[in-house]
Amino acid sequence: MKRILIVEDLEFNRDLLIQLLEDTYEVLTAPDGASGIALAEREHPDLIIMDLSLPGIDGWEATRRIKADATLAHIPIIALSSHAMRGDEDKARQAGCDDYLSKPLDENLLFDKLRHLLGEGPTP
Repeated sequence: MKRILIVEDLEFNRDLLIQLLEDTYEVLTAPDGASGIALAEREHPDLIIMDLSLPGIDGWEATRRIKADATLAHIPIIALSSHAMRGDEDKARQAGCDDYLSKPLDENLLFDKLRHLLGEGPTP
């Protein structure tokens, strides 16, 4: 079973993602950027869903640090943003994110992107 790390500070959003994913994937969670980086270093998940607005180390910086680590750089990261401001997707991709989703989350689009990035299906 593939492992997905969810880095999300809001418990409600983490719980929602866990409920969506737990039947298909092993789910790991972190409530902030620093613990997300540490968990990625320790567990080497198959994919990371990274909220961009995190306390302390934000999602952009956490992504940059993960992608700068040669042992972690291959892990696909999907940025997740509730702001959906113009330029956020470009900024997330420049930080190293492989894809981008805005909240509220489209469940079908999420699974399409997961399958694609995990090599389980066609490009969404």
